[in-house]
Amino acid sequence: MNRPPARDGLPQPQRRRAMLVVLTGLSMSVLDGTIANIALPTIARELCTDPANAVWVVNAYQLAVTISLLPFASLGELRGYRRVFVAGLALFTLGSLACALSGSLTTLVISRILQGFGGAGIMSVNTALLRFIYPADQLGRGVGINALVGSISAAIGPSVAARILSIASWQWLFAINVPLGVVALVFASRELPRTPLARHRFDWLSAALSASTFGALIIGIDNLRRLTAAVAFELAAAAVAGALFVWRQRVLAYPMLALGLFARPVFALSGVGSICSFTAQNLTFVSLPFFLEEVLGRSAVETGLLMTPWPMAVGFTAPIAGWLVDRRYPAGILGEIGLAVLSLGLVLVASQEAHAAVSPIAWWMAICGVGFGFFQSPNNRTILASAPREHAGSASGILASARLVGQTLGAALVGLIFTLTGARPGGIGHGAARRGRLRRGRCVGERPASAALSSLFRGLRLRASCTISCCNGPSDFSSRPVAPSTYL
Repeated sequence: MNRPPARDGLPQPQRRRAMLVVLTGLSMSVLDGTIANIALPTIARELCTDPANAVWVVNAYQLAVTISLLPFASLGELRGYRRVFVAGLALFTLGSLACALSGSLTTLVISRILQGFGGAGIMSVNTALLRFIYPADQLGRGVGINALVGSISAAIGPSVAARILSIASWQWLFAINVPLGVVALVFASRELPRTPLARHRFDWLSAALSASTFGALIIGIDNLRRLTAAVAFELAAAAVAGALFVWRQRVLAYPMLALGLFARPVFALSGVGSICSFTAQNLTFVSLPFFLEEVLGRSAVETGLLMTPWPMAVGFTAPIAGWLVDRRYPAGILGEIGLAVLSLGLVLVASQEAHAAVSPIAWWMAICGVGFGFFQSPNNRTILASAPREHAGSASGILASARLVGQTLGAALVGLIFTLTGARPGGIGHGAARRGRLRRGRCVGERPASAALSSLFRGLRLRASCTISCCNGPSDFSSRPVAPSTYL
């Protein structure tokens, strides 16, 4: 159905239908990034492969998403966000079908790469579409709902995977996406808004340099714990490719990445804040299972339940924060409150002893989630609203890239700390770790990983404090309504 480009949001009920399509695509891509982790042992066993090789089922998807986010965001500006979203959704659905039909690890990994490119097409323009679905004075509400669905999808991913695996084979983890994708495709072409198109060519060299930069960076950060010459080479390659990418953007009349956005203090500070917050989040999410099971002696079931309050609390508070920022409450103040609450929650979690009760931990994880959710909606809205409308695709791609880089950095820091303290028992955080005792009576400090965890959790509040300082930017970090042709 042909409609004129959306200027200030879609009318009801088209807005609800368009948002349903966007949220369906988001939930599918987020769920698919979490459910595969649970199935790795089963996949390795049934495909007769080594568990180390089976990890590429996860890595292939993550790498494909990371290297193609900015190119797809640029295509959204050139060909329309609706077209890129629909193409990404179709590719994701096709990749899901190929995954379900895979009979070997090689075909499964190739199918996951295809699925990852589709997921990147969805995620690269997901938030950009919100600019055209919602009126300017309701953008925070749309961002909040987006965060709500993303958080709930991440929270229920392991449970959904476990339920499917209990009644069906692992292939159904991917096959379930096919009917959902087909239905979403039918509505996407009809309900999503048309957006203004840029009038320049797609720069393939920039796309290659962007993919090389983020690919080498993600691999280098992920391997940081090994502390080898290969890691230094990977990070150096990322730096060289990144420098060439920036140079290329400076000489282009119409760059793939609008570097001018970073000249806006509010945009740059919000982007750094997003990276820091997701680094702190993944530091916790990766290390917390070890902390709960190794230090506090909790079971795997208890660990899963204790981690759930964080994403559930994000899902509850993010829409509220989005509503408040739409009501002209300053986004900077809301973000600072959120990060202060997040820091408090991290301090409470890090202060646990080996005999800590279960219920306080659950409450403190919920406090972390409340703070994280209260920060994300105002911060994400500010990133989107501070970019000119013609660069909404770049802003959306940068926002998604900041999330992935932050999450990867958080996981890498956990591995690095484990490596350092494993080489020097009683090293980082040894004194703090000695406070707890395992049920068999051994000192926590005798376990290098446990010593590292105590130090790690103490460091989380410092990282969150760094993020708070990022929010203390100019007064532009506000919640003024955005006019159809102007931005913060």
